Amino acid sequence: MAVTDPIADYLTRIRNAQQARHRIVKIPMSKMKNSITEILYDQGYILKYKFDQEDGKHGTISIALKYDTRTKEPVIKKMGRISKPGLRKYVPANDIPRAINGLGINIISTSKGVMTDKQAVKENVGGELICYVY
Repeated sequence: MAVTDPIADYLTRIRNAQQARHRIVKIPMSKMKNSITEILYDQGYILKYKFDQEDGKHGTISIALKYDTRTKEPVIKKMGRISKPGLRKYVPANDIPRAINGLGINIISTSKGVMTDKQAVKENVGGELICYVY
């Protein structure tokens, strides 16, 4: 079965793995997913990740999920897709929304690469709103 929206599939796999309290989730690899994974790691939402290239073609991303040490709750409370294949959402640099008043992050695909909302404002570039995480 072909996935029509690979980014939504990526987010759903992480949400489902957290609900089932898995430590590691494996996701099919793509450049966009690699960039989102690196941002999640840099922002402290996941423990670590590994890109596994398999026989020259598409590989997998292994993501070690992060849970609160005391409450055992997932660090990622909520994540969701903003721009969908049927309805793309583009924003200029001066109209980039903040995820729950700056406590979360919006991930944006810009002409300078995939970055967080704060980086995009600093670089003064707009782009496609991919998803939010908090």
